[in-house]
Amino acid sequence: MKRVLFLLPLIVAACATPREQCISSANSEVRVLTRLANVTRGNVERGYGIEEYQEFVEVRVACNVLQEDGTMRATFCDETQVRNRTRPVTINLAEERVKLRDLETRLAQEQRRANAAVQQCVAIHPE
Repeated sequence: MKRVLFLLPLIVAACATPREQCISSANSEVRVLTRLANVTRGNVERGYGIEEYQEFVEVRVACNVLQEDGTMRATFCDETQVRNRTRPVTINLAEERVKLRDLETRLAQEQRRANAAVQQCVAIHPE
């Protein structure tokens, strides 16, 4: 199942028209900067950051075990599961505000560049 989810963006990208691929590529940096600015803005508004981490937990699950005589027997087995968690972390608010200002400035510049690139995509790949 994980392989299918990993390949899904590649499959979807393969179905996109050349114009859509060009526009998506032109906007990729804007998407990254927008995500970073949103995370930083949230940190400033909350007054703390959020750290993501993984927790490994042993759980009992139902499973079938093959017997020596070839039959299956239902029993319980231990399985390790990974749980994604978050926790608050301290941040330097002054540094986060400076970082947010810088990201917003870069985002505005990148948006202008992306708009010009999208116009080129439309000119190169008319529908």
